[in-house]
Amino acid sequence: MRAWLNGELLADPTQGAVAVTDHGFTVGDGVFEAVKTLHGQPFALTRHLTRLERSAAGLGLPAPDLDDVRRGVAAVVGDDPIGRLRITWTAGPHPMGSGRGGGPPTLVVAWSAIERAAETTTVVTVPWTRNEHGATAGLKTTSYADNVIALAHANAHGGTEAVFANTAGNLCEGTGSNVFYVVDDELRTPTLAAGCLAGITRELVIEWCGAREIDEPLVEVQHRASEAFLVSTTRDVQAIARWDDRDLPAPGPVTRRCAETWAAREAGTMDP
Repeated sequence: MRAWLNGELLADPTQGAVAVTDHGFTVGDGVFEAVKTLHGQPFALTRHLTRLERSAAGLGLPAPDLDDVRRGVAAVVGDDPIGRLRITWTAGPHPMGSGRGGGPPTLVVAWSAIERAAETTTVVTVPWTRNEHGATAGLKTTSYADNVIALAHANAHGGTEAVFANTAGNLCEGTGSNVFYVVDDELRTPTLAAGCLAGITRELVIEWCGAREIDEPLVEVQHRASEAFLVSTTRDVQAIARWDDRDLPAPGPVTRRCAETWAAREAGTMDP
C-alpha cells in the first residue's frame, strides 16, 4: 500500500498522519472515490473526479484541486494487474462536534493491489432503508456506518453484499454497488431519484448496454426478476446467484452479454 497526504508521499501509511481533529475522522465530514487501476492505469478517472467535485459541493466542501489529485494518483499508483485507488477529501481539522471551524481541507490518495472479484455473488436484503430524501442521498461520503452494519448482517446470513430498499419500499442499491435486473427480457435498474449512488460503472453499463431506469417495489423485483447482477468499480458486472432464498441463473443471458460488452469496451479505453 502507498499513500499521499496533502502533497507528501508517506513513508509508512499505516502510521498516524491525519490529525485526530480532522472532521472526516471525527464525524465523517468528507467525500471519497474508489478507482480501479489496471496495470498502473486508473480506469474512468475523469468521471470519478467529476463525481468527487459533485459530492464535495453537495456536502458544502470547497472544490478539490483536481490537478493536485492527479499528482497524488501518479505518486502512489502501482503497476499490478489490478488495484484500487482511494481518493479522500475531507473538511480538515475542526473543533470537536458537528460544527465546522474553517480548517484547511485534507486530501489523501492511497493505492493498494487487490484481487479480481468473483464472477458471482449472493445478496441479502437488509431490514434497514435508504433515505432518498436525506441531505446526503446520492453523495459518496465517508459516512459509511449504515453500510458497515448492513454488510455485517448480510455476511451473517450467508451473503457477500447487502441490498437496501428506500423509504418508499422500492429497490435502491447495495452497500457499495448498484443493482441491475431483468424482467421480460428487459434490463432495468433503479433511477437516481431512488436515492442510490450515481455509480460510474452503473453509468457506463447504461451507456454501453442500455437499461430502463425505473423504480419498482423491491419485493416485486425479487419475485419477477429472471436474472440480476451487481456493478461497481471493482466488481464490474457480477452475476447474482442467490438473492435471499431465491436462486438465479448466474450468469443469465442478459448478464452474460453485459459482462462481455463491458470487457470489450473497457479494453478499448481507460478513460471513457
